[in-house]
Amino acid sequence: VQLQASGGGLVQAGGSLRLSCAASGTTFVFNVMGWFRQATGKQRDMVARMSSGGLVEYADAVKGRFTISRDNAKNAVYLQMNALKPEDTAVYYCNSKHYWNTGYDYWGQGTQVTVSS
Repeated sequence: VQLQASGGGLVQAGGSLRLSCAASGTTFVFNVMGWFRQATGKQRDMVARMSSGGLVEYADAVKGRFTISRDNAKNAVYLQMNALKPEDTAVYYCNSKHYWNTGYDYWGQGTQVTVSS
């Protein structure tokens, strides 16, 4: 299974970016797909995740600014990021798993998001 993420880049504070991630190498639709991020020197934290049935969870820091969506037919997940802040700067990783709270984590290669002030 491979997760291919794209869409990162450099943006000014207040701007927007859209991240995309598609899973390949499997015929199964992941129950959970989402995004984590890791800033330099910090741990990797959950940003947003979504089940195939529509259950959604956001980190408090991004609520109201980020929107996660999925295309189950494509085994893909997206993250629309608006009103970006310098503290959103991090490497963003696509994540997939079969169960909401347990099971193996599949990771994409990461895409850099840099927000300048």
